Amino acid sequence: MATPSTEDPQPAVPYGTPDAPRIAVRGEAHLEVDPEIARIGITVASRGKDRRTALDDLTRRNTTALDLIKTYGNAVEHLETGAFSITPELKDHGRGERVHAHHGHVHITAELTDFTALGELTTRLADLELTRVDGPWWALRPDSPAHRTARQQAVHEAVQRAREYADALGTTLAALVELADIGAEAPQPYPAAPAGRMRSMARAAATEDIAAALDLEPQRQHVHAQVNARFTMAPPQL
Repeated sequence: MATPSTEDPQPAVPYGTPDAPRIAVRGEAHLEVDPEIARIGITVASRGKDRRTALDDLTRRNTTALDLIKTYGNAVEHLETGAFSITPELKDHGRGERVHAHHGHVHITAELTDFTALGELTTRLADLELTRVDGPWWALRPDSPAHRTARQQAVHEAVQRAREYADALGTTLAALVELADIGAEAPQPYPAAPAGRMRSMARAAATEDIAAALDLEPQRQHVHAQVNARFTMAPPQL
């Protein structure tokens, strides 16, 4: 077996030494910012004595809801249709599987950036026949500058904390050894974001008068960032 050369790289020392003491700190940042988007869920329903009637009514009401949402143009950033179902309702009594009626449902999700339009659209959708509106759920975009700002502030806070420790020992920081997100070495799934305030509205039939726009107050969003940082410092005179 060959003898290792003195020039071979040595493994990194996981702790400090008397000549290069190590400081390990955590930096955190908490921001409260306005939301950037709001999502609402729309459920359109129908009911008919037979399958075709329920399906035709559902198609008509779904088209009405989609056409209304699309009239808001650029205020609606994203629009998609989710689950669709036509379900038979069996009679409670009697022999055999006799169908009493059919129920139809289709789910729509709309994402808006104009919160003034959001209040008006929410009210108008809730005024449609057999239409339920859930939401809004307030959120930031995944690439929101608020996330970057929080991460930068967490790093600044870690550096400041490490400097305060070094100052307490009468010395200074020498070098950054490591900077890592919390859990970067063993990543865990992100916890589900808490849902914003929810309002649900349903009307059995539309009225001739247009309902007043609902006044919605956007829910402030909390952004949190954490980092672990390790530094070496000049040896203090103890």
